[in-house]
Amino acid sequence: MIVVIDAEEEFDWFGEFSRNATNVTSMAHQGPAQALLNRHGVVPTYAVDYPVAAQEEGYASLRDWVKDGACEIGAQLHPWVNPPFDEAVTPRNSFPGNLPADLEAAKLQALTDRIEATFGVRPRVYRAGRYGIGPNTAALLSRAGYLVDSSTVPFTDMRSKFGPDFRAFRPHPYWFGPGARLLELPVTSGLVGRLGARAPWLHDVAEHRLGRALRLGAVLARTGALMRVRLTPEGVPIDEAISATRSLYEQGLRVFTLSWHTPSMVPGHTPYVRSARDLSLFLDWLRRYLDFFFGELQGKASTPLTLRDELLADDA
Repeated sequence: MIVVIDAEEEFDWFGEFSRNATNVTSMAHQGPAQALLNRHGVVPTYAVDYPVAAQEEGYASLRDWVKDGACEIGAQLHPWVNPPFDEAVTPRNSFPGNLPADLEAAKLQALTDRIEATFGVRPRVYRAGRYGIGPNTAALLSRAGYLVDSSTVPFTDMRSKFGPDFRAFRPHPYWFGPGARLLELPVTSGLVGRLGARAPWLHDVAEHRLGRALRLGAVLARTGALMRVRLTPEGVPIDEAISATRSLYEQGLRVFTLSWHTPSMVPGHTPYVRSARDLSLFLDWLRRYLDFFFGELQGKASTPLTLRDELLADDA
């Protein structure tokens, strides 16, 4: 298991993006989830964006955990709150991979330098904000010294929102970029159900405009024939997450990347946690999933950089 947590500001998920939405009050409330990870020896990677790295209220607890070896620090690029501010704030520009290469590079450099100044470590793990990698991202990451990316979401098409098309991607790690030296750790997302991974074409049909109009995806999911499940406590029932993990394991997947967003640890900031009860269910989801993964599956915890080193050693 790899855990990559999006450490970010609180912003309006359904409204307009704003350069002024930089509050990071939820960062002081990550302790309950961190304690559950600690219990199983999981060292998460917090993919920190600029507002978190630039404000003491955002980085204080993370800096203590880094010193204690309880977490590692990566980078996450939210363009609308990450200098330099040379682009219009639009839905299209909220995906960093859509920016001109020189501006994406400048924002990545500003973020990397800010994180290093704050935490005393240079980030080597990257996640594009909104999973928005683009045609220049791999070369820019390699040039900036990054070693691992975790931005792809298999079987997912974000083009209707100006984002990437990941329909052809699979959940297994792979090498990419200049010299194939960057390790991609996809957000674990798989097709499960009676048809399982044998019918990705059917999922493509369901995601097509006509398939959406006919609500084909909902029909497939309701009948248990085929559905896409992402490994996260945000919006995914625990039984589905466990069932999907068993199915993906049977399909041969051995690296699972668990993710969520730090604002979900305070009710009202994300669509997934709106009340104190939702937060309690969120933490219960995490407890049950970790107990399942390290109990029934006899899994082990790792980190993105450790896994990369192990894969390189296996290839040597």
